[in-house]
Amino acid sequence: MEDYLSQLNDSQKLPTIHKNGPIMVIAGAGSGKTRVLTYRIAYLMEMGVDPFSILSLTFTNKAAREMKSRISNIVGESKSKSLWMGTFHSIFARILRSESDLLGYSSNFTIYDTQDSDRLIATIIKELKLDKDLYKYKNIRNRISSLKNNLVTIKAYLSNQELIQQDNESRRPLFGKIYQTYVNRCFKASAMDFDDLLLKTNELLNRFPEVLAKYQERFKYIHVDEYQDTNHSQYLIVKALADRYENLCVVGDDAQSIYGFRGANIENILSFQKDYSNATVYRLEQNYRSTKNIVNAANSVINNNINKLDKEVWTENESGEKIEINQSITDSEEGRFVSTSIYENINNFQLDNDAFAVLYRTNAQSRSIEDALRRKNISYQVYGGLSFYQRKEIKDVLGYLRVIVNPNDEESIKRIINFPTRGIGQTTLDKLLVYANENNISLFNVLGSLNNIEININSGTKNKLNEFFLLIKSLQLLNIKLNAFEIVDEVLKRIGIINILKTEGTPESIARIDNIEELLNGMKDFIEGQEEVVGSNGSLNEFLEDVALASELDKDINETEKKVSLMTIHLAKGLEFNHVYVVGLEEDLFPSALSSTTRSDLEEERRLFYVAITRAKKKVILTYAKTRYRWGKLNDCEPSRFIDEIDKRFTNFNSYTNIISSEKAIDDNFIRFKKPKNKIKLKELKKTSPISIQSTNYIDINKGDLIIHNRFGKGKVLETEGTGPDKKAEVEFKTSGVKRILLKFAKYDIYN
Repeated sequence: MEDYLSQLNDSQKLPTIHKNGPIMVIAGAGSGKTRVLTYRIAYLMEMGVDPFSILSLTFTNKAAREMKSRISNIVGESKSKSLWMGTFHSIFARILRSESDLLGYSSNFTIYDTQDSDRLIATIIKELKLDKDLYKYKNIRNRISSLKNNLVTIKAYLSNQELIQQDNESRRPLFGKIYQTYVNRCFKASAMDFDDLLLKTNELLNRFPEVLAKYQERFKYIHVDEYQDTNHSQYLIVKALADRYENLCVVGDDAQSIYGFRGANIENILSFQKDYSNATVYRLEQNYRSTKNIVNAANSVINNNINKLDKEVWTENESGEKIEINQSITDSEEGRFVSTSIYENINNFQLDNDAFAVLYRTNAQSRSIEDALRRKNISYQVYGGLSFYQRKEIKDVLGYLRVIVNPNDEESIKRIINFPTRGIGQTTLDKLLVYANENNISLFNVLGSLNNIEININSGTKNKLNEFFLLIKSLQLLNIKLNAFEIVDEVLKRIGIINILKTEGTPESIARIDNIEELLNGMKDFIEGQEEVVGSNGSLNEFLEDVALASELDKDINETEKKVSLMTIHLAKGLEFNHVYVVGLEEDLFPSALSSTTRSDLEEERRLFYVAITRAKKKVILTYAKTRYRWGKLNDCEPSRFIDEIDKRFTNFNSYTNIISSEKAIDDNFIRFKKPKNKIKLKELKKTSPISIQSTNYIDINKGDLIIHNRFGKGKVLETEGTGPDKKAEVEFKTSGVKRILLKFAKYDIYN
């Protein structure tokens, strides 16, 4: 017993050996909360508590497995197997299977996942002959899920006029009918969805006092990890089960409560002492993860929140480097700054790619970071989602662009012919494909000949197909005179996808809009970058070639290779990295424009920023742009208020590069970087402002020189032509192929 307890500091040891009564462990970032929870359970078993009477609830299977494994190493696997340890959903499913007959279910009831629920709801909408654009199955599923997690059954919904009025105003007056049918179908199939596992457990404990008494007696010691993330339904179940013995241990950090949008209620942890007036509160305040500067900076930010529990996180680690704050002129330059910084750190200090993480507020922000890393030939992995150009809405828009350039691209036509929904079904498409194959003509030519050929398609559908054909033909004509940005802007207007997504109004649809906006921003950046490529006109064809290359490189990633991690801050919770870049620190982006109207929403955004900073062990780099493209237009940006909230003692404003304004960029047109050790020698790395300018400050290059280009990465000069700033060079780039660049516009450096 002494062996594992000796690994704890005094603050960790006290809650570990506290046996009876309610306790709350407020655990700061990197303070070893999992170790305390694990050792506490092991200690209880060592003290003679029956493992069958210990319940431990987690939010992930991974956390449960890791805790159980550690406990097994202390008390032995035979004892640890008897613990009731797992996620909320897995534990409650186990209880429900034992008591299912009381609720009218068989013990082997099916658990529907999200896809199962989506399919059933889509079927119900179709059977009721409802408008699929108004009654989108994912929106309906989200609405049902939210109601269930707030314990609003179908019966409660139908008796609540306020809720019914909300759906009437959302032009979904038959939502109640869908909810009722969905509940009936699930019950008929003896199936529960994930939300039912919480809802039905609450129902079971409320309706059957003898069942509640049974599980209160069984679970004499209850533990809840990440208590700040519990929703109302989970809170009520835990409270009911702990009501008899009150041997409840909750562990969490109010400063890391960032899932309000999922229904998590921070009041559960803030009000714990009101629920249990005899509770003992322990604080784990020593951080073992981060340097002093990182810990102190994070503290200075979170202290701006009013609704919080008192604690002061500290560390005995080294002071470390100050928080670096970098200002870029544009969001594209921000991406290049991040990639260059990572590149230099890797080469200067022989670090692996996986030492670095880039965190952002929204998934759409990954585009400029991905592009910049790819051009530096730095391997990366996007977590929690697809790489930018692999996302559905991006591939859908790119499908239109490919058909405009190449109308014989059958796969792209198949992708977009019913996107957005036009009422052109698979049966119609199959008929068109059969005719095209039998007559050895392209699918697009079939579409253009519908009025002159014999094909079994009704007149209404023919009209829709003709409209689609004419849409593509008109866009092809526009493509002759418009650049890539202008043509995609026209495509978006004509298909109306943005308005459709705005009407949906879900978090998913808002993320899709952000991604489409970022595609436009990327095109603007691409067109500006093409100014330095000889003979380029920023055409759609050139852009599609660039994207195709990017997509192909994504496929070639070696899965065993160490990579830079790219992810949203929400996804980064619980992880740690040596170097963390937090990008896009601008007002209305972070904090989000949607979260700045109420104190509670703003405080959650601040907690999200706190989580971002505390992921770092050694170094934090915060970046923001003075201007950022929004729908292809350059907008001025204001630095995030969170930057100002960091105590200036712990920050170093732009220590890595010199801040340059647009005016200084025009005058000087260069920026000096630190010289790396050993692997590469960098001279003055040129940077231009977003304004097209002709510079006399260029680096002369000759055949055989090796260069690093801001956009195209590493390359070898094959040939040169001309002299001075008007000199042109043909360069073979490792990741971008052969390009002819004009030195007076190019952004590059020589390396040996």
